[in-house]
Amino acid sequence: MKSMLLVVVLFSILSSSTARDTLTATQPLAGSDTLVSPGGGFALGFFTQPAGSSNRYLGIWFNNITDHRIVWVANRDSPVVTSTGTLSITANGTMAITDTQSNVVWSAAAAAGGGGGGNGSSTAGQVAQLLDNGNLVITSPQGQGTQNSSYGWQSFDFPTDTLLAGMKLGLDRTTGLSRNLTAWKAAGDPSGGDYYVAMDSDTDIYLYSAASKKIWRSGSSDGINLSKSGVNYRYVNTAQELSFSFQPPADKLVILAASPSGKAQWLAWSPGSGSWETISEEPSNQCDTYGHCGPNGVCDTNASPTCSCLQGYVPKSPAKWASADWADGCVRKTGFDCRNGTDGFSTVSGAKLPEAPRSLWTTAFSLDECRLMCLRNCSCTAYAMDGSKSGCVIWVTASLLDVATISGFEQDLYVRAAAVDLVSPVQPHKKKSATTVIIVALLSGSALLIACLACFLCKRKRRRKGATKLPISKSSESTEDLDVPIFDFHTIEAATDYFRHENTLGQGGFGTVYKGKLDNDQEIAVKRLAKSSQQGTEEFKNEVMLIAKLQNRNLVRLLGCCIQGEERMLIYEYMPNKSLDCFLFDKEKGALLNWQTRYQIIIGIARGLLYLHHDSRFRIIHRDLKVSNILLDKGMNPKISDFGMARLFGGDKTDFNTRKVVGTYGYMSPEYAMEGIFSLKSDVFSYGVLVLEIISGKKNRGAYAVSAYMNLVAHAWSLWNEGRALELVDGSMGNSFSINDVIRCIKVGLLCVQEHPEDRPLMSSVIVMLGTDIVSLPEPKQPGFVARTCHSEQEPSSSKQDSCNDLTNTLNPR
Repeated sequence: MKSMLLVVVLFSILSSSTARDTLTATQPLAGSDTLVSPGGGFALGFFTQPAGSSNRYLGIWFNNITDHRIVWVANRDSPVVTSTGTLSITANGTMAITDTQSNVVWSAAAAAGGGGGGNGSSTAGQVAQLLDNGNLVITSPQGQGTQNSSYGWQSFDFPTDTLLAGMKLGLDRTTGLSRNLTAWKAAGDPSGGDYYVAMDSDTDIYLYSAASKKIWRSGSSDGINLSKSGVNYRYVNTAQELSFSFQPPADKLVILAASPSGKAQWLAWSPGSGSWETISEEPSNQCDTYGHCGPNGVCDTNASPTCSCLQGYVPKSPAKWASADWADGCVRKTGFDCRNGTDGFSTVSGAKLPEAPRSLWTTAFSLDECRLMCLRNCSCTAYAMDGSKSGCVIWVTASLLDVATISGFEQDLYVRAAAVDLVSPVQPHKKKSATTVIIVALLSGSALLIACLACFLCKRKRRRKGATKLPISKSSESTEDLDVPIFDFHTIEAATDYFRHENTLGQGGFGTVYKGKLDNDQEIAVKRLAKSSQQGTEEFKNEVMLIAKLQNRNLVRLLGCCIQGEERMLIYEYMPNKSLDCFLFDKEKGALLNWQTRYQIIIGIARGLLYLHHDSRFRIIHRDLKVSNILLDKGMNPKISDFGMARLFGGDKTDFNTRKVVGTYGYMSPEYAMEGIFSLKSDVFSYGVLVLEIISGKKNRGAYAVSAYMNLVAHAWSLWNEGRALELVDGSMGNSFSINDVIRCIKVGLLCVQEHPEDRPLMSSVIVMLGTDIVSLPEPKQPGFVARTCHSEQEPSSSKQDSCNDLTNTLNPR
């Protein structure tokens, strides 16, 4: 969106008219004229998008900060396509945008009797005024300057993609007016996009797709995070309205925006960095995705797998659940005992509370009273004391949906369950007879005995089928436990149409990769170990033991494996757009990667690496990060793949030494290629190379040389020092990119490929740098260059197989 903002800045600079805040019948707005709010905080005028086009829009933007972000667009779906446009207002309060042929492309009219502070006066002599809060209003001259009047019309009632302080998001139940945020179609296209933010379900905010599919739901934790940022927020749920609004501290600018990439973003202006900084961006992980674990499931990003059933519930579809398809969720094991009152509650700590389409709440109850209220209602499935609603909430719905646990969040959810389904049944707060206690104890003991017996029989049965204790090595009879679903060979054989050649996706050092489809129509990618591959055996073992424990939106998901006889196969989610190099190094397909998509890929890879290095259950060094190991889903979102060379690390150890260097030339850090020393900073180096490749569309051929040979890293360094960094940009993008964003990414890439590991930033710092003003970034030092000791200047023969179909190709240069 930065390119859009540059256009606004340009129009602000070109404006030569005297600043005014009011539009009258005798003073229309045209050309580069602007209205400026009395305090100078906002401006209204025409701007062009995308740059170089003839499409002109009327918008409101921040006026007195360096980043003139556009917050409202009047004619977003009806641009003026002639050379200029005019905004005018009639005396009776009809405002309109016309083109040079006097065609009306947008209009708004004051309601009869509106304006003038809601005093019932006529609409005669109406004017439009831009207020200090960014609201464009139609009012009478007597009502000018106020911000609490009942206006004849106001832009706050018709948001585009941004919610400003004082604006309301939600529904006016009296008039039927719905105030939603709809994202721009793209960074250079303000027309209605594919995502929108709206109020629903009591006090929840939702992010929807264009097909009205729920993507994300807010919760109590979001309000807590806002409060920690000093933002005061307000929910209203009455017969007249359902709304959300907020007010930041007086010295802060804060906005809520729907982004074209499908995010709900809280942004705050930072005068120090001169940019908008992200307070939060949702969804930010798998557990943020609406209903990720299905009804009565609970999501935990720190668990593996991320989804589990609430206590007292079991998977509705065990087979699907085992294959990480959690959409069907969980069902109750035992019905409630309302007659005898033996039900108890399990506690979900740090809970994002369930969706509340059917809930009851009151401010009058304590925690104990809330519990008793739930027990007395046979339809009650859970209760909580919700700080955002200041009282007791009970859920009277059959399914608890969109429950998650949030690290460090102090919110408990109490889920009702039958006594036999609780390890320690919670007794009601009244004295029970000895007989009742004995009965409950016997029921619990019997349930535990039955569960243990069932577990024993289940394990015995699975061992007979080879599902838990499985031989990893072809040459060894030893067995190891695998924490992944096991697929039968004949199932995979049928899914790939007997490994039909036409279903081949790629060929690498591990073996062949095939496309397949399971009986439930789920598409999969099957990596089949070649019988002659010794390296692949170890890679298989490593990948199964590691990736099964990782869950992140920017990592490819392992669905399971197949071990039968001599067969070793890995089953992944299918990525319809294959790997990044399919697009990046193809002249025709490269044109499909605009800057917004490339930037999204750069950010996504960084987030995936941050998860591996810092946020996952294990700290992991990938060791083979390269363009062919970045897969793209249908939305062109990147997913890091191929963990065959990855290594765990922990404790105080920061680097490792190996006698066997594995990886791919062109992406190896100097200390790893030359000395066998690898660390987090080795992955950072590889990431820096990736960033430069994504920007340039050129491959770093890996001829690190002490000679004058100029590989991509050296070429980028040379251009940077000569002040010609923009010459690195892939020509297929044309000029449709943000110069500031590109320069910043080049600088971050060069910071990542510096020669000495201690000079390279951690991935946590890289994430911050990608959103920081370029002036605030340190200057990069000399990149790392090493000489090959075993090969000529030509690429090693094995690397020639590296293509858009190769998901696994690695090198051992020693």
